[in-house]
Amino acid sequence: MHLPSEILDSAEAIQDIRRNIHAHPELRFEENRTADLVAEALSSWGITVYRGMGKTGVVGRLDGELGSGKMIGLRADMDALPLQEHNHFEHTSRNAGKMHACGHDGHTAMLLGAAQYLSNHRDFKGSVIFIFQPAEEGGAGANEMIKDGLFKQFPCNAVFGLHNWPGLAEGHFGVTSGPMMASSNTFEITITGKGGHAALPHNSADPLLTGAQVVLALQSIITRNKRPVDAAVLSVTQFHAGETSNVIPDSAFIGGTIRTFTLEVLNLMEQRLREITQNIASAFDCQVDITFSRNYPPLINHDAEVQFASEVMSELVGKQNVNTHIDPTMGAEDFAFMLLEKPGCYVFLGNGDGDHRAVGHGMGPCHLHNPSYDFNDALIPIGVSYWVKLAQRYLEKT
Repeated sequence: MHLPSEILDSAEAIQDIRRNIHAHPELRFEENRTADLVAEALSSWGITVYRGMGKTGVVGRLDGELGSGKMIGLRADMDALPLQEHNHFEHTSRNAGKMHACGHDGHTAMLLGAAQYLSNHRDFKGSVIFIFQPAEEGGAGANEMIKDGLFKQFPCNAVFGLHNWPGLAEGHFGVTSGPMMASSNTFEITITGKGGHAALPHNSADPLLTGAQVVLALQSIITRNKRPVDAAVLSVTQFHAGETSNVIPDSAFIGGTIRTFTLEVLNLMEQRLREITQNIASAFDCQVDITFSRNYPPLINHDAEVQFASEVMSELVGKQNVNTHIDPTMGAEDFAFMLLEKPGCYVFLGNGDGDHRAVGHGMGPCHLHNPSYDFNDALIPIGVSYWVKLAQRYLEKT
């Protein structure tokens, strides 16, 4: 690896920032302490700070000393998850029921490390926009920042994002052109029938029986409506009906998620979900109400920016440690909204398999959204160096 000595020397201080954030996790749109920490650090390094975009978002602008030029956006997410941490090391969460179980603490710290370095080395042309985004976990904070004028006030030529990735070897990178993460969509189905005595079912219109048929039939969308070569997931995750053994209930509730890589497949799946559910309900003399929410679009990387980022990653860690055709994941990420507005690239940075965790970690795996997760601090100088080299190379381009 080719990491600047100044970044290696500052890694411990950035680690301290990361663990400070980990110990004080805040949920979506509540990242006030984290935003204060970020803003104070940026200001102390002479970076112009803008607050309140996307409610609790923070943006830093750093202009190079060589005059006007291109503008590159670098984004990190700041929010935590509503999860009780199982770890017991010194920097474990002080906030009950809240935890940095996805590594956003590490993402924020690495981007701060890059901001500090670039503030000390302003020998570039153009501007770096440091985007510290709230509410990635279900709040669509990226879209909220965009609606508040992020790219109108800071008209970036391209925008880049990064996520740590457990299971990918420590310090390795993964990326792919085109769809890399799926759209995130939820459905809620309420079936209303006519309740009655369980011993006299012929007097009722059974929403529970109807719901059972719906749950089974929805899987036929995957196997019989969608082309086999088009990736998609339909998972029913909730089924609630009834309160006692001798009463057929009046209603049943079904909830779940659909994930796709294209809007065409998503449109098909929503259409068939509505048709199947409505027709089954009608066949069983029940009424149905369907709510379908399109939460995050698919994350689609742009070819030119993937090529550029891949060259930077290869220079940094060696071409053999960069997978430019990593398998897409059905997980979702609201950086997708930014890639709808601007060309850019989102990459995975390998977090390893969990061996980095200190004494006091929980017994579970070190997967994302797991109560035993902890970000791998060995990634800090790698992530900081990636951001720095990416910005420097991009602003060198004519």
